Amino acid sequence: MPGKDEAYWRQHLTPSQYDVLRKRGTEPPFSGKLVHNDVSGTYVCAGCGSKLFSSQHKFDSKSGWPSFWDVAQYGNVKLQDDSSNGMQRVEVVCANCNGHLGHVFDDAIDQPTGKRYCINSCALSFEEAEGSKDE
Repeated sequence: MPGKDEAYWRQHLTPSQYDVLRKRGTEPPFSGKLVHNDVSGTYVCAGCGSKLFSSQHKFDSKSGWPSFWDVAQYGNVKLQDDSSNGMQRVEVVCANCNGHLGHVFDDAIDQPTGKRYCINSCALSFEEAEGSKDE
């Protein structure tokens, strides 16, 4: 994934995924397909498939984006300062492909870590856990 050029990303991502993952965009709140997903499984990077978040850490923050109180594997996510748009925030990035995922905030006081990883739904793919649906 590192070293892939923009032509590669444009070919392998949808326009909305490209805008978010490669251009640091944000999808409109409540528009993502994973906002209300409550199935057990793993959320992976839509760009490279790295394991990022677990459904066990997902909660409804009522923000309009999938929210998690912790990451699945710390080495797969990196945090970096973001002063874009006149705000001071902490950006969440896929450590493997450098795809922009969203931001993390310290406002989830009712969650175990106090963190709210506010992630764009289109930056994620979902892998359902075996046996999570009734057959």
